[in-house]
Amino acid sequence: MNCYFSRISLQAFDPHRPKETMRILKSDDYALHQALWELFPKEPAATRDFLYRQDDSQRWPMFYLLSGRAPRQDHEVLRVETKPYHPRLENGDVLSFSLRANPVRTRKIGGDNPKQRKRDDVVMHLKRRLAEQAPEDVASQAELAQEAGEQWLQRQARPHGFEVVSVRADNYRQLRLRARGKEIRLSTLDFTGLLRVADAEEFSKALIRGIGPAKAFGCGLMLVRRV
Repeated sequence: MNCYFSRISLQAFDPHRPKETMRILKSDDYALHQALWELFPKEPAATRDFLYRQDDSQRWPMFYLLSGRAPRQDHEVLRVETKPYHPRLENGDVLSFSLRANPVRTRKIGGDNPKQRKRDDVVMHLKRRLAEQAPEDVASQAELAQEAGEQWLQRQARPHGFEVVSVRADNYRQLRLRARGKEIRLSTLDFTGLLRVADAEEFSKALIRGIGPAKAFGCGLMLVRRV
């Protein structure tokens, strides 16, 4: 399977194309997904075949993108640097990782459809549960994010072929986005830490497919590095 890793940044501000540049700077997560989709040749049968992550640690936003097709290099305002992506992993490898995810738990909601499910924000779920048990002693938002986030990642680890060695969960955000005329609410958490590869084949698949839901909103791409 072909796979490509790209680093995407804004080119120097072009006064002749201010609208294109501002569209990127002001886009929400769904609009960014649509803008990044424009980097791929239009194919009638193509479906979304990429993960992305926005990095705001620099002066200008930067994007990391993992895709099944190579993105085009001639965008009007984006600089695209691409290389083949073929992780060479073995069981027991210890890697540092970074992940922005939409951590949720799925539950049955009853009603006429027994298969109907609802996704709950794990941080708010833990907050409500602890408040019911001890209303006078609710943990801080940061403590809730760490505990709920760590529990969620531990549940993801085994089916995705890795073990969590250490993890920090922070930067909890609740987002409201517009997509196809509808309002979508979701939450994100940023995870950083160390992991150990338990099943190299499954973990390689997880890196390419992404972890957790909301992949169209910049979640699920795990960045790894050898330590």
